[in-house]
Amino acid sequence: MIIGKVIGTIVSSVKHPTYNGWKILLVQPLHLPGEPADDAFIAVDAARAGVGDTVLICQEGNSTRQVLGDPNAPVRSSIVGVIDSVNLNS
Repeated sequence: MIIGKVIGTIVSSVKHPTYNGWKILLVQPLHLPGEPADDAFIAVDAARAGVGDTVLICQEGNSTRQVLGDPNAPVRSSIVGVIDSVNLNS
């Protein structure tokens, strides 16, 4: 699992049927200062997140398919929680 920030929404009029009824969001993984930033990616929202939210992301296909309830879904990432705060101990 990784922590990321929702930076946008994805709107698609043509998509795989698995995505029907699910909100799809663009997520930027967060990183510690001095570390390189990873590329943004899309994730299916299972936690009612929105733009600007800090979220917990499951980036493993089988777990995401279980969240969606479809063992054959062509998905890899899902937002499984909205994070209120993060405390780092140095």
